[in-house]
Amino acid sequence: MKIAVYPGSFDPITNGHVDMAKRALKMFDQLIIIVADNIDKNYFFTSDERLELVRMTFQDEKRIKVIKGEGLTAIQAKKLDAVAIIRGLRMVADYEYEYQYAAINEYLEPSVDMVFLMSRKEYSFISSSRVKELFSCGGQVENLVPTCVFKALKEKSKRK
Repeated sequence: MKIAVYPGSFDPITNGHVDMAKRALKMFDQLIIIVADNIDKNYFFTSDERLELVRMTFQDEKRIKVIKGEGLTAIQAKKLDAVAIIRGLRMVADYEYEYQYAAINEYLEPSVDMVFLMSRKEYSFISSSRVKELFSCGGQVENLVPTCVFKALKEKSKRK
């Protein structure tokens, strides 16, 4: 069984992320989505909320498992018997960051390959940061995120 991991903070998960995951399933038997924390980010949703939203998004896909990030991605991927780490590239600006990320992961665990998928053009402008920014300014994000995420954004904004 070929297993890949798809790490990210997913704050929130977008339709672009969903597309990447579905496309990865064409190449791998199982996809493990790792919901990770990044010390450089300020989160709208808590770690547990993000984990639950990703699980809800893929609840009908039996070949996708959603787990919490634990330590370094490459090491966690190896422990999960993954052969690859999936990453998405939206535009040229992503390449430099992803190249450094790939180099670190190769250094940590050379047996786990990096697989880069180019974003489809209809998703190339979508990022979690832009979704949050657009939503906070009253912009329309309903078509950019799964339904459960849109509902969660509305609900959470009422409580703030």
